[in-house]
Amino acid sequence: MKLNCRHKIIILLVLLTAQFSIAQKKNESIGTETVNVVKPYSPTISDAFKVKETPSLEDSGNQPKEVIKYSILSVPVASTFTPSKGKAEGVEKAKKERLFNNYATLGLGNYSTLNAELFVNQDLGNNDYLAGMFRHHSSQGGIKDVELNDEFYDTAINIGYGQNNRDNSWNIDLGYQNQIYNWYGLPSDFGSTIPDQRYDLVNSINPDHSYNTFWIGGNAEFTESIFSNLSTKFTHFSDSYSSSENRFFVKPTFTVDVMDQAIKTNVIVDHVSGSFKNNYLQDNTEALKYSFTNVGIEPSFVINENDWTLELGAGVFYSADSENSGNKFYIYPKVNASYKLVGDLMIFYTGVNGGLAQNSYADFVTENPFLSPTLNMRPSSTQYNVFAGLKGKLANNVNYNLTGSYMNEKDKALFKANDYTEVITNEDYAFGNSFGVVYEDIRTFRFYGELKADFSQNVTFGINGTFNSYNTDNAVEAWNLPTMKLSSTLDVNITKQLYAGLNVFYVGERKDMQVNSGIMANYAPITLKSYFDANAHVGYKFNERLTFFLKLNNIGNQAYEKWLNYPVQGFQVLGGANYKFDF
Repeated sequence: MKLNCRHKIIILLVLLTAQFSIAQKKNESIGTETVNVVKPYSPTISDAFKVKETPSLEDSGNQPKEVIKYSILSVPVASTFTPSKGKAEGVEKAKKERLFNNYATLGLGNYSTLNAELFVNQDLGNNDYLAGMFRHHSSQGGIKDVELNDEFYDTAINIGYGQNNRDNSWNIDLGYQNQIYNWYGLPSDFGSTIPDQRYDLVNSINPDHSYNTFWIGGNAEFTESIFSNLSTKFTHFSDSYSSSENRFFVKPTFTVDVMDQAIKTNVIVDHVSGSFKNNYLQDNTEALKYSFTNVGIEPSFVINENDWTLELGAGVFYSADSENSGNKFYIYPKVNASYKLVGDLMIFYTGVNGGLAQNSYADFVTENPFLSPTLNMRPSSTQYNVFAGLKGKLANNVNYNLTGSYMNEKDKALFKANDYTEVITNEDYAFGNSFGVVYEDIRTFRFYGELKADFSQNVTFGINGTFNSYNTDNAVEAWNLPTMKLSSTLDVNITKQLYAGLNVFYVGERKDMQVNSGIMANYAPITLKSYFDANAHVGYKFNERLTFFLKLNNIGNQAYEKWLNYPVQGFQVLGGANYKFDF
């Protein structure tokens, strides 16, 4: 057995110590001696080296592993352990509001106002349905300082049938509407200064007139066809003064793929024809007739590239005037582009568009029911409308839209008060109490701003404004077009049953002009004052079927004039109920 260096040193020291002790005991009598130490003792330890040896392995007894085959015999073991089931935490769910197919509404108010609606819808099978609608709105008049009858009636009914299939959906509508109005807006300087004569003249006027509309139309949408949409409508419109108008409109839309690009094309065919028994000139019974057919095609395609969206297209129209043998071609641009500057927070958009608008007696009456049945008819052309703007979000629940535009319109239809005379006439609309239509070329610079906010699920707010600057030819005014319009709405769900809303709007000044041909005077345009109107409503949901409501209109009780010499009703109150049901 080999000893390492440390063990050797320890044994050597022990032996030296023992020897020194023995020697000291044996030589206790030895005298003193002088020992000179030449050099101190400095022990050293030599390096140790690990012996590198590889043991030999006798592998004669090693055998290869034997492959063992085994199988498991499954034996069922009875167990009485039953794990406890987990229980999901309860979550409060709002009760889903039941949807009804039908409803009925009835409201009554001052001025003997009646408002009634009935809507029914019945599924006939898995895909088809039948629907019907009845509406009535009337008032017995009572406007302050109005000398003629000012009541009105508006009643309409329509029936529709439709189908919703996997590859297509379509519907067809059939309807009828009857409207009764009065030309109650006499000029302020109308009538003789002699009371009896003026009273007799006013009482000789029967301002009542009515309109009747019959229509049939339909729409169809296709998912697997070259035609993506098809809409058509036929309208017959007439009045109580033997005026008559027919209009037919059809607009198919189809999409064709060309070089991996989908080209969408609108084809428009719009025909209108009609006649008026008289024109407005005194003692002139010559009838007025008109017939226009507009045919147009509008191809366009859209390019989407990252944050860019670009639509390129154009419109080509042909207008045929059958009564005057006048035919015209029109070409319009159709270019729209948008770019996301900051995602959905700020989107810049711009474009230039144009188009040909078919004017009709029925559309004019919808906007102004106090027209005389003596109109000149022609289409209006928007040569171009150049616009640019920004839209996006100020926050997740606040949206905005700002637009500036410049528009050039040819033969724009404007309403203007008819001139009059106080001589005896057979026509009840010829005392300055009706309006005609004039056509002017107008260039309009417009700015529009809009802000919408959903403060919560229960509070929504919106405000918008339009500011216009008009430039006309021949030193004429943009008759009855306001320079400014402002509007704001607020809707609040106070509780689950109670809700309320407020709507206010402001309309700026407009220009009109009316001449009394029986008085020699210099006439200038008349400025209609701007007006402000506020309307409010409140409702209470008694249950899922029955809701009570209260509406307040013209809260400021202002007798402003929407049209020259036509003041509106003052403060109006309408209360009623709405009932939902199923058959």
